[in-house]
Amino acid sequence: MVVIRAPASALFSPIDHMPELTLEDIARKAGVSRSTVSRVVNNHPNVREAVRSRVQQVIQESGFHPNAAARALASQRSWMIGLVLPRTVGAIFVDPYFSRLTQGVAQACNQYNYTLALFLVGSPEDQAKIYPRISRKGLLDGVIVQSGQIGDHLIERLSTSGMPLVVAGRPFLEGDISYIDVDNIQSTFEAVSHLVAIGRKRIATISGPSNSTVGIDRLVGYSRALQAAGLPVDPLLIVPGDFTEQGGYLAMQQLLPHYPDAVFAASDAMAVGGMRAVKEAGLSIPRDVAFVGYDDIPLINPPDPPLTTVRQLVTQFGYKAVEMLIDLIDNGILPQRRVMMETELFIRKSTVGR
Repeated sequence: MVVIRAPASALFSPIDHMPELTLEDIARKAGVSRSTVSRVVNNHPNVREAVRSRVQQVIQESGFHPNAAARALASQRSWMIGLVLPRTVGAIFVDPYFSRLTQGVAQACNQYNYTLALFLVGSPEDQAKIYPRISRKGLLDGVIVQSGQIGDHLIERLSTSGMPLVVAGRPFLEGDISYIDVDNIQSTFEAVSHLVAIGRKRIATISGPSNSTVGIDRLVGYSRALQAAGLPVDPLLIVPGDFTEQGGYLAMQQLLPHYPDAVFAASDAMAVGGMRAVKEAGLSIPRDVAFVGYDDIPLINPPDPPLTTVRQLVTQFGYKAVEMLIDLIDNGILPQRRVMMETELFIRKSTVGR
């Protein structure tokens, strides 16, 4: 195998008949080190804005621009990041969470001059086919994986491969894995405590899947809030959903015979489905049943009344995941990084309307 190593000066392509410059030339003109110029060229986040602007001005005035192919050869990187989503193509277009997450990842890739490769894993067979591709040396510089379900071995296999990996959502086996998440337990605790504060006594939940960390954590938050208020955790008031509107509708139909006066749904989509079932039963929202959702992502069919919900900044979540992955690529995968994004409860008429 022949390995071609490009000189540092190949990072720039001359325009017309301008004299060739090296990184050292640009560094001298900008009054910075060669490594600083390299970081600016590669859009590394750890450069002060004043320094970045000065280096970019020198590059612009010199009439040179980064050459992607030479950049890859010089750095021995592919400048490509993989995003692995455990969903089918149809689910990606239907569920607004995944479109927002992908949007944030794509924005960050554009900002830092990475190419985004999207992989959809809808079955164990997909996992078996995709893993050899995404772990192949030289194809990807790193991978972001949406946290999967119990029995999903892709994250475990990638974590032992040595590839830079960020998991979007707390993984089941944390180990040395870097991940970004929100505090699902605490944010759900606050949402359910709001229902307690407005006087609701039979608070049900349409939880997430019981084999996912987000479903487990939000159910824990729900249970703790009831226990803190001295209310019983009634198994008849707990029905798992699948984060879809139809799943929320079917779950609410199971809950209605047990007379809940409030519902915490682990996603806005499920809350909308649950609200539809309540209205079809001839009940009023929030007089008969109050609703709180989770996500605060704009929906195609906004609920009526407007939904009280926990807002998480999904687009920023995806953007931050890319920045974390670049940190792993640049500085090594250990020690692991953990980032918790903020959430906020927005109170609307589904709980306090008249």
